[in-house]
Amino acid sequence: MGTDPLPLDAEIILALSGVTTATLTTVLLKQGLRNVWLRGAKPLQPGQPRQVGRAFTLRFVPAREDLATPASWAAPISTRAAIEAMPSGCIAVVDAMGVVDAGIFGDILCARMKKRGVAALVTDGVVRDVDGVVGTKLPVWCQGVAAPASVAGLTFVSWQEPIGCGGVAVFPNDIVVADSDGAVLIPAALLGDVVATAVEQERLEGWIMTQVEAGIPLPGLYPPNDENKARYEAWAQTVR
Repeated sequence: MGTDPLPLDAEIILALSGVTTATLTTVLLKQGLRNVWLRGAKPLQPGQPRQVGRAFTLRFVPAREDLATPASWAAPISTRAAIEAMPSGCIAVVDAMGVVDAGIFGDILCARMKKRGVAALVTDGVVRDVDGVVGTKLPVWCQGVAAPASVAGLTFVSWQEPIGCGGVAVFPNDIVVADSDGAVLIPAALLGDVVATAVEQERLEGWIMTQVEAGIPLPGLYPPNDENKARYEAWAQTVR
């Protein structure tokens, strides 16, 4: 269903694994993109490692009594079928419309995703069977937990189509980075420029932090004036 998933180059994953979502939002802001942080997608557990992957999208709509039934779980268009289409390394990004009283995935579905090599689950909804979900070791970003099943409030309709998640437009194969600050979307077409700029920005801010720790005042340092830019460039040449 929908767009075929694409792999993500291992070098891109490695580069973005060293870049915070905070840095990415700043880099994307400078490129004119303000709406890239997925609202409500919070780490289910503290300390989850940063995850990087292409978005594999899933979409729910409001529950309709003739469609949102336990029988729908065995239908050809179902979350179960969508999971079997997920490639290793993807991040499942789920539009749950911000519904917080119906869990879209539980421990069994998350266990299957983990078995298939899915990197993470990111949603503006909630999960259920939370102890079991945690036990699967699948990193999850969501709004929280709820005991009722998805059909109590939602109808699953499609995968690998454009969605809105946390107020952000997400297209299949866009890139998602998720860490302790939440989840950020990088449009696929901008990936190359964003990675190069973000890696350099992270290096610069790391150097600035060393200067702050050395007692250097912030004015002229953050952002750096010409003198500090020259100092930074001289240092950067030794580590690049």
